[in-house]
Amino acid sequence: MKRTARLATLPPYPFARWAGYVEMARKRGLDVIRLDMGDPDLPPPDEVIEVLARSVLVPHHHGYSSYRGLPALRQAIADYYEKRFGVTLDVDTQVMPLIGSKEGIVHMAMACLDPGDLVLVPDPGYAPYTMGALLAGAEVYTFPLLAEHGFLPDLDAIPAAIADRAVLMWLNYPNNPTGATADLEFFAQAVDFARRHGLLLCHDAPYCDVCYDGYLAPSILQVRGAEEVAVEFNSLSKTFNMPGWRVGMAVGNADAIAALATIKSNVDSGMFHPVQEAAARALATDPAWVARRNAVYQERLEIVIRALETAGVETTRPRASLYVWAQVPQGWGAEQFALKLLERTGVVVAPGTFFGPAGEGYIRISVTAPKEQVQEAMERLCNFVASGAFED
Repeated sequence: MKRTARLATLPPYPFARWAGYVEMARKRGLDVIRLDMGDPDLPPPDEVIEVLARSVLVPHHHGYSSYRGLPALRQAIADYYEKRFGVTLDVDTQVMPLIGSKEGIVHMAMACLDPGDLVLVPDPGYAPYTMGALLAGAEVYTFPLLAEHGFLPDLDAIPAAIADRAVLMWLNYPNNPTGATADLEFFAQAVDFARRHGLLLCHDAPYCDVCYDGYLAPSILQVRGAEEVAVEFNSLSKTFNMPGWRVGMAVGNADAIAALATIKSNVDSGMFHPVQEAAARALATDPAWVARRNAVYQERLEIVIRALETAGVETTRPRASLYVWAQVPQGWGAEQFALKLLERTGVVVAPGTFFGPAGEGYIRISVTAPKEQVQEAMERLCNFVASGAFED
């Protein structure tokens, strides 16, 4: 079979490759504990499942759905943004439901980029920012997220000639993989940067409701005038424990939303009607439910942080996200360390290099496993580091 040139530009998706090592460990009889994926292990709110179950029984809910989404879902998205962020959205021009935000991220690249265009992408960062650009034939310029800057980009360090040439820029806070957060002052700087250089600013915010100790992550659309240059992507996957449901959203700049709608009208036929009704109910979930769920994650995070401190592994305590971003022992590469940890103990973490070259020297540890498994995994990791086994 002929393969296109665009496929040749795409590296293997790192977690797909990693799955092979995990399977080999299982075949060797290891008790594998996966802390590499940000895959929520807890269920959605009961009311969401009840709405889905009722809707599935309605005969006419099994046909095609509009690619623009049910009006009720678009209104629920707008209501969520109004209540959560104080942001007012036009449900007809500024709201687009997505079949998961990953789909929208790649399709936005298809909508906005021509071959030879330039995209600004954070390093480390979520792989689809780059993959979407490559599929569109665009070029990628990466800007580093460094610990000394709180894993925020130094926008002034991006050469003016590069910024002027760029068509699109990606940001992501609370950040995957570092767990870093951004305030409205930084977002205002980013909006100004986008306006000065005439580019579309795309902010990916799927972890905005996974927050701790009273912290509330802002939306970039809270910045005055942001809707003139910015689109925000969001998802029900992390906020409401619905990753397999594949429900996301793009909101903000009306021209960009219209371009995205043109792509989607040609490549999909919308989400399953009952899923849309259930998603609308999820967006109206009592914030107290989210707070209780976040308390479960925070308890697991404390286990990870304490264990890493005991093992002498440097890290920072995240205010949001599902992840701990930790340094590997000096002299070791991220993937070397993670692979040996897997082979010796069955504990699976994500090498920082899965998210870009600037992730070298780090591992990402997820807390999307039951407390007992997190505890056991961290005991194994501590023993592994203390034994010096990683130095063999």
